[in-house]
Amino acid sequence: QVQLVESGGGLVQAGDSLRLSCAASGRTFSDYAMGWFRRAAGKDREFVAAISGNGERTNYPNSVKGRFTISRDNAKNTVYLQMNSLDPEDTAVYYCAADLFGRLSPRDFDYNYWGQGTQVTVSS
Repeated sequence: QVQLVESGGGLVQAGDSLRLSCAASGRTFSDYAMGWFRRAAGKDREFVAAISGNGERTNYPNSVKGRFTISRDNAKNTVYLQMNSLDPEDTAVYYCAADLFGRLSPRDFDYNYWGQGTQVTVSS
């Protein structure tokens, strides 16, 4: 079992930055990949970023590449999502997820455990 708890969401203005955190517990953190997804109101869940267990490989969709950065601190069992140049289109509930098979997949069904989500709202 893996427990995931996100934090760091909030209300910001367009162009601002925000860093989300996801604290993990239950298994050896460096053994699995981590991902971030988001779900905007009325839309499907969308892949945002993924990182390998050792932090050496990452994956991003074009929609956030160059603006968002995923990182992890295995000593703190925490994964981060640094979001820069935020746009109102980034407004969503953001979820972290764990992939025990380390695939860095953009598909939500490849992830085994999920956090409860944290709301990010970007005003124009």
